[in-house]
Amino acid sequence: MDKLTIINQNGQLLVDSREVGEKVEKRHDHLLRDIDGYVAILSKSTAPNFGVSDFFIESTYQDTTGRKLKCYLLTRKGCEMVANKLTGEKGVLFTAAYVTKFEEMEQTIQNPFSNLSPEVKAIFFLDQKQQEIESRVERLEVSKTVDYGQQLELTNLGRKQVISILEGKDGPAYRDRSLRGKVFSSLWSDFKGYFNVESYKNTRVLDMDKAKEYISSWRPQGKLLREIEDANRQMSFS
Repeated sequence: MDKLTIINQNGQLLVDSREVGEKVEKRHDHLLRDIDGYVAILSKSTAPNFGVSDFFIESTYQDTTGRKLKCYLLTRKGCEMVANKLTGEKGVLFTAAYVTKFEEMEQTIQNPFSNLSPEVKAIFFLDQKQQEIESRVERLEVSKTVDYGQQLELTNLGRKQVISILEGKDGPAYRDRSLRGKVFSSLWSDFKGYFNVESYKNTRVLDMDKAKEYISSWRPQGKLLREIEDANRQMSFS
């Protein structure tokens, strides 16, 4: 008996009733009649594990004239039910054929590389390892934080921005130590809130360009801005 052709339908292994009929040398219409009988009995059963679709799935095929005709797709349980009704050599050979083929297909689903040559398996193994390494590197790149040199670049940029906002080191607002401290504190507080970090030192490398842009465009708001303006205005009148 030739090997059965197993259909993998969304992970479910099935055999076409037409092929079953050929293998057991039984007319397809007669086999359909038998299966219809099994389906009728199963449909009446109240047992939870006796669902018809666990054994037989009704389907159709197109014949050479274009007509749509009925067939069934048999699960492993369905094949066993058909086999149990067969006697003699045909029953033995069909049972051996479907059991062997179903086991082969189940092993293939569990290990899709099982039937590949050692060389091809090695290629797939190396490719899988490469993907794992690339995934690891990508995760590291995403979570990597700025180094000391980049931290220094951010602090220098922040200092430069604050000096500019306070109108230079010689400006009255900058010489006011308390006010100067408030501005620095406000800058880095806003920075941490925007980038969701506990410290500018925890800035991600991926965010470095954005961090520099943020600092360079940062401006104080509200009451703090008014304090800076008042400090510089008072000194200009003195």
